Amino acid sequence: MTTASQNPLGGAQFFVRQHYLDFLSREPDASGLSFWANQISSCGTDVNCLEVKRINVSAAFYLSIEFQGTGFLVTRVHAATFGGELPTSLRMRDFLEETQSIGRGVVVGQSGWEQTLETNRMTFLNAWVSSQAFLTAFGGKTNEDYVSTLFANGGVAANEEVPLRNSLINGLNSGTETRATALRQIVDSHAFTQQTFNPSFVLMQYYGYLRRNPNDSPDSDLAGYNFWLNKLNQFSGNFQNAEMVKAFINSGEYRGRFGK
Repeated sequence: MTTASQNPLGGAQFFVRQHYLDFLSREPDASGLSFWANQISSCGTDVNCLEVKRINVSAAFYLSIEFQGTGFLVTRVHAATFGGELPTSLRMRDFLEETQSIGRGVVVGQSGWEQTLETNRMTFLNAWVSSQAFLTAFGGKTNEDYVSTLFANGGVAANEEVPLRNSLINGLNSGTETRATALRQIVDSHAFTQQTFNPSFVLMQYYGYLRRNPNDSPDSDLAGYNFWLNKLNQFSGNFQNAEMVKAFINSGEYRGRFGK
């Protein structure tokens, strides 16, 4: 059996730096690297403590403000636009390219990061609603159908977010909203983020740790993705009880990226 000392992932600094690269698509800032590495190093040689801290630190990158504003936005936009199973509507190559464009220059905690992120998000959304794929899907729809379809694609029932729906339709009809700003508010709504949170979390196990699509080799279909999504849903999104993050960071496929 491979021990932590035989693989660079066993080192706290290496483990954390790799998470910045894989989840935030950037090198770590010094303060962030130190903070998260210390969370792990504080355990000393306590094996049980190390296991828990590594799981929680790893999950923290998906849960972080920075990822929620970049990568999770990308997954929600794809879900709203194309519907269906998220791994089918969003492939890893597109996810990485789009996430990197939104996260360019963003380091949470540094001066001006909020405005940089906001500018990047709206630049992405304006380009998105002008794309041929988006125009093909929505160009002929009325404003009411447009709003309803975006919510429905994300699995949000017609009786949810009713005040927002009405506000957006009225705004689109009066010209105070654009299709990009409406899309932004829909994917940022509570019901939409709630519906897409777990599917996105599971998808990031594949994109972040394994750096592949869920149905790429050694898998041939979405059985693995669906297994973990069902398990995460079963435990109401509690990744510790579902043992999802634990399974991926300890998997031979993830560890094999960096050694034996």
